Amino acid sequence: MKLIVAADSNWAIGNRGELLVRIPKDRKVFQNETMGKVVVMGHKTLEKLPQGQPHAGCINIVLSKDENLRVKGAKVLHSVPELLEEIKKYNSEDVYITGGESIYKELIRYCDTAHVTKIDHVYEADAYFPDLDKDPGWELTEESDEETYFDLEYRFLKYERKK
Repeated sequence: MKLIVAADSNWAIGNRGELLVRIPKDRKVFQNETMGKVVVMGHKTLEKLPQGQPHAGCINIVLSKDENLRVKGAKVLHSVPELLEEIKKYNSEDVYITGGESIYKELIRYCDTAHVTKIDHVYEADAYFPDLDKDPGWELTEESDEETYFDLEYRFLKYERKK
């Protein structure tokens, strides 16, 4: 299983339920990476998508404690064991965890690859992703050249769990 996230210099990923910044190339990389794949998200992340609709062209799974939640175009599951059973139907290389904070923290232990858009800026934030640079179980294996969006500099990084 993989995960995909955009984080600032302090590994912040959100503030007040919103993304910190929207970078068009990051969005394009996300779409290219996940198109036709399985994306797993929490219901709060789903609500923040355009019109609160699941990702087009993906198999969407929403993890929520709300037993009454129904989402057109997505499968709603209510526990990690239920999710782990469901994703057995798919190649684990095709399953991406897409957020938010509690979903990342709950599921990172099952992931072996992390695609991180690392933004060279510090934002006001209240949601964070685990710092993979300080985690001895992860190693940086790929790093893009620096890119710029207006005055923001960012890189696309790939971390892999150490064997």
